[in-house]
Amino acid sequence: MGAHVASASSGSGSGGTVRPPVTGRPRDTSRDLAILDATLALLTEVGYEQLSMEAVANRSGAAKTTIYRRYRDKAALVAAAVEHRSHDTPPEPAAGDLRGDLLGLVTWLGRQIAEQEIGLLGALFAGMRSDARLAEEMRRILRRDEAAMTDAPLRKAIRHGEQLTAQAAELFAEVAPAVIVHRIVIAGEPCDEAFIEHLVDDILLPLLRSH
Repeated sequence: MGAHVASASSGSGSGGTVRPPVTGRPRDTSRDLAILDATLALLTEVGYEQLSMEAVANRSGAAKTTIYRRYRDKAALVAAAVEHRSHDTPPEPAAGDLRGDLLGLVTWLGRQIAEQEIGLLGALFAGMRSDARLAEEMRRILRRDEAAMTDAPLRKAIRHGEQLTAQAAELFAEVAPAVIVHRIVIAGEPCDEAFIEHLVDDILLPLLRSH
């Protein structure tokens, strides 16, 4: 949190004196990171239902009151931890065509999903089913991340004359991560070059282009 600045005031008997700003104690960013790392570790170990603010406080060394000052509830804490973990950004569309940009994007997305711990993903999915607040927070993050992935390459493709369906962004967000998760988690296979080309050429391009 930023510093708190008191508003200047001048009463009828103050002679117009302006009080100096009152600055709060700087936020301890190292403590923030300890809290978020502890949250992710416990979420993977015990699941969302069993995760508690007290356990996070014990693991991180932070006071429980400190955690509650920063995060209004468990859902907000978990969402912040997920955002802290997901710091990588999609690649800029650098290829000369939509296919090339999608190959780069899907390669990046496959790497991001492969690096996630399966236990963490399972805990998040289970928590979203049982806690409407967590589901709301996670969908907010997902919508933001989906927009970050698709806005630039799709806008570029349209500028270059591609005829895309109006639902192109939504279709990419629905299909690409699901196919990659199936490949990694269900099939137990890597997102190698042949698979990425198959996903782009046989699934995504036919879906995204208008007919």
